[in-house]
Amino acid sequence: MKFTGTDAYVATQDLTVAVNAAITLERPLLVKGEPGTGKTELAVQISKALDLPLLEWHIKSTTKAQQGLYEYDAVSRLRDSQLGDERVHDVRNYIKKGKLWQAFEAGERVILLIDEIDKADIEFPNDLLQELDKMSFNVYETGETVTAKHRPIVIITSNNEKELPDAFLRRCFFHYIKFPEPETLQEIVKTHFPDIKDHLLATALTQFYEIRDTQGLKKKPSTSEVLDWLKLLLAEDLTPEDLRADTRTALPKLHGALLKNEQDVALFERLAFMARGQR
Repeated sequence: MKFTGTDAYVATQDLTVAVNAAITLERPLLVKGEPGTGKTELAVQISKALDLPLLEWHIKSTTKAQQGLYEYDAVSRLRDSQLGDERVHDVRNYIKKGKLWQAFEAGERVILLIDEIDKADIEFPNDLLQELDKMSFNVYETGETVTAKHRPIVIITSNNEKELPDAFLRRCFFHYIKFPEPETLQEIVKTHFPDIKDHLLATALTQFYEIRDTQGLKKKPSTSEVLDWLKLLLAEDLTPEDLRADTRTALPKLHGALLKNEQDVALFERLAFMARGQR
């Protein structure tokens, strides 16, 4: 069972090595990187490449680790008991299975995505240590133990907004998705827009990397944003000559796809003003 990328996802050699190492070690793969570099999409493409079902657990700031195992609805059970509902005699009627439980009881091996783990409380990763390590957990309300029938391939993503505990990191195989080099990004673009003209692509990517390398930029545009930008360029049927930035503001064409806050827009306007003053 080897992952080598897909027609829709360009996986660098170091990324494929990381994925396959995590599968061999039966450890969760912790993937970090800038937002928009394809961390979440990686799990989708591994699922497609290996022909395995995908379960997605998207983490929010309010998410608790227990929700990944199960949730017990005591309030509904109390209400039903007051109404004389026969369902109250079986506590299982009030237990909602979480994504880990679903992955553990699946009839075949699955891909389990725990997306943006750094959004949750700092204790969230530690609360999952035992379950991810032993691949089992107890359901206290029923007294049963849920054990994985087939050990899932666990992909965990992080935008590096929070430091993760050492004990958690020790149990993972780690990979950082670096922002792609121009050659790799060109290959990524070609998978999405195979008919794009080479001259337009070269001009657009040159301008894109100049924007990313601008000193003082608050948010550098990501891979997903350059794909959005190129989609707009193609939709507008712009030529390489059309891509010249506005000399008054130094802003690229359709800059709203690349620059996502007013500080960065103002930065380019200031740079244009300074450039005019030096002439």
